[in-house]
Amino acid sequence: MASSEDPLFHTRWVHIFEEDTGGAAVYRPDTGDVPLSRRPRGQMTLSPDGTARVTIAGPDDRPIDTDAEWTRQGDELIVSAAAERGRADRVLRVSIEGPTRLVVRRAGS
Repeated sequence: MASSEDPLFHTRWVHIFEEDTGGAAVYRPDTGDVPLSRRPRGQMTLSPDGTARVTIAGPDDRPIDTDAEWTRQGDELIVSAAAERGRADRVLRVSIEGPTRLVVRRAGS
């Protein structure tokens, strides 16, 4: 589906909520300068075969991993995570804004 050489797939992307703007969440590589936070940070990993893993904070702040799939739609990636543990389906629209910045919006935003 995509080249395994693409750095997009060799990266764990971390939500840097300090950079969020108007309904858009900013994700950066975990190898970069990620500020310390008491608030848990969401994470996302993408694989060249179209699979993904989305990690969010659970009700007690422990991470909850959800298997997901992604597809390309124009210039965006659409990441779909199935409902798990009483949560609704999550559909994210991901814009690649460079090798160190993803902008993520929930579908419908």
